[in-house]
Amino acid sequence: MQQQELNRKSLYTARDFITTGLLSAAYLLVSKLLIGFKQDQVTLVVLFNVCYYLTRTTRKLITGFSIFIVFWIIFDYMKAFPNYLYNTVHIESLYQAEKSWFGINDNGVRVTPNEYWLQHSKTVLDAITGIFYLSWVPVPLAFAAFLFFKNRTMFLHFSLTFLLVNLIGFAIYYIYPAAPPWYVQQHGFIFKAATPGNTAGLEKFDQLFNVSTFRSLYAKSSNVFAAMPSLHSSYPLIVFFYGMKSKLGWINIFFATLMIGIWFSAVYTSHHYVLDVLAGISCAVTGIVLFRVLVNKNPLVKKWVAAYEKAIR
Repeated sequence: MQQQELNRKSLYTARDFITTGLLSAAYLLVSKLLIGFKQDQVTLVVLFNVCYYLTRTTRKLITGFSIFIVFWIIFDYMKAFPNYLYNTVHIESLYQAEKSWFGINDNGVRVTPNEYWLQHSKTVLDAITGIFYLSWVPVPLAFAAFLFFKNRTMFLHFSLTFLLVNLIGFAIYYIYPAAPPWYVQQHGFIFKAATPGNTAGLEKFDQLFNVSTFRSLYAKSSNVFAAMPSLHSSYPLIVFFYGMKSKLGWINIFFATLMIGIWFSAVYTSHHYVLDVLAGISCAVTGIVLFRVLVNKNPLVKKWVAAYEKAIR
């Protein structure tokens, strides 16, 4: 009984309250200054604090998943720093490269794969590609949760690789701003700053099922000129790689199917060119290899990862 009481008290120290309180206040203040107040920010703060103080398990869980919280905050803050302010947006050059390398002859006219599927869409593909595209958020998070309870080391490696791949992708967004295929379909090759997000081919999914799922998601888009690389194409490859490392058997067949499905969906729905998908795949491979090199060869990274792992065990 005394040991249980001691354990309970150790969850609620003055240092913890000060630390989490300052972090929460700083996040809300910086968010207010950079992108304005949103209900999502309060929800995130409440969720973090509830999990941090509820039980020891939930504290370790939210500490581990803070890696994904960092990803989300960085992505959200990109709204305050549009990449088109820092480099020229590539519109026509990317379109022409796609047509040159992957163009399809359709009734005697050479078109991009996006344009081909725009003219040859199928209701069944509208439904299937929408389902595939919806999975890019829940599947990596569900897989991370599975790893958290099965193998904390693998969980940490997967989560940090996920974050590293995103950071690489975000950097490329600023180095090489690029318009998605739907932008060319709607605006041509003329650059229009602050163009809002668009559901593109995914609008058909919303209409088919009479929902506003993708309309709501793309209304929160940080920057439409961030088509290259396709990070949607990176995520399932990271999941598949760590699924293979975890020897999950038939589940990896599901991950492989999901991966290929998302790659196709990105092109079918006019959200990405084939070139964007290939860049996303390259980004994932680079992040996976780089993380493994860093965690195995760099003593500082190795020590930091070990300390993080100890905190969530």
